[in-house]
Order: sequence, then structure tokens, then C-alpha cells
Amino acid sequence: MADLTHILSQMETGDPSAAEKLLPLVYDELRQLAAVRLAHENPGQTLQATALVHEAYLRLVDSGGHSDWKSRGQFFKSAAEAMRRILIDSARHKKSQKRGGEMQRVEFVDAAISLARSPEDLLALDEAITQLLETDAAAGEMAKLRLFAGLNIDEAAESLGISRRTAYRNWNYARAFLQLHLRSDTELSG
Repeated sequence: MADLTHILSQMETGDPSAAEKLLPLVYDELRQLAAVRLAHENPGQTLQATALVHEAYLRLVDSGGHSDWKSRGQFFKSAAEAMRRILIDSARHKKSQKRGGEMQRVEFVDAAISLARSPEDLLALDEAITQLLETDAAAGEMAKLRLFAGLNIDEAAESLGISRRTAYRNWNYARAFLQLHLRSDTELSG
């Protein structure tokens, strides 16, 4: 933990060797997050956990947003966002017109366990989360961490630097908002 914090501060100061030291420290956790996320994708998914981790890491390091990483939680928050964007880009690519897909809304089922069964589900969820972020940024961030990074309430609260009670309040609001906007008859799991 101390090594990670030290490396993050080195990256903030612009040390080029810090990025090389960072990956071995966080690789296993990032791969585990990616594997959990991809396990809920449709069979035949061409994106593998390793590729998702590598792409997310490259986006993180190349983005220059190192100054946002004051802690382990902030780094993993950025990693979750990078993975989310990669999966959304992949879903959009698969459903582009030249690949034969008109996007349509599909019922949203138990997103905390099975985020999206198809690219349409994923795109609908991303659109709803984008709207949520505009309405309530804190609840939107909670939804991203819970649904895209697979974090539980306590882990998400730590990552966001908020109390457990606030985390539950944000998550309850996010669930209600997403259910309303995705027109689901089922409830998201807690």
C-alpha cells in the first residue's frame, strides 16, 4: 500500500520510471476487476480480461491524469472509468450501422450481478448513468464503481472518500434512477 502511494506521488511529479513500477503492483487487482466484469458479458466476447487491463492501463498512463491519483482508491476509480469507456466503445463499435445493429432498449435485469447481457443493454446503461451523473454526480460515481468495477458498498465508499451511510444513500438513489430510466420491472441488488 505504501509502495503504491509512493509510486503515485512519483507519477504526479513526472517521474517517467514510476509508470513501469506501477503496473506490477496493481496488475492482479486490475485483472481481477476486468475478469469479473467480462464474466457477465455475452458468450463469444472477443475482449479478454488481460486485453482490457492493458488497454485501461495504457489509457490511464497516457492520459496524464496522474495528479488525480492521491490514493489507491482514486487510482482504482480512474481504472474503473477507463474500463467502462473501453467496454462502451466496444459495444458501440459492435452495434454500429455497418455491423447491422439498430440500438434498442432492452430490459435491465439485476445490474449489480449481471451488468449487461448485450451491447444494447450496456449502451442503455451507459446512457442512464450519464444522465445520472448530470443529475447527481455522487450517485453517478457510486453507480460506476458498483456496476463497472464490481466494488461493494464499503469499497466504493472508501474509493470515493465518503461515509458508508452516504454511500448507501447514493447507491439507493442510483438504483432508483437507473430502474426508472431503464424501465425495469426488477430491482437492482444491494
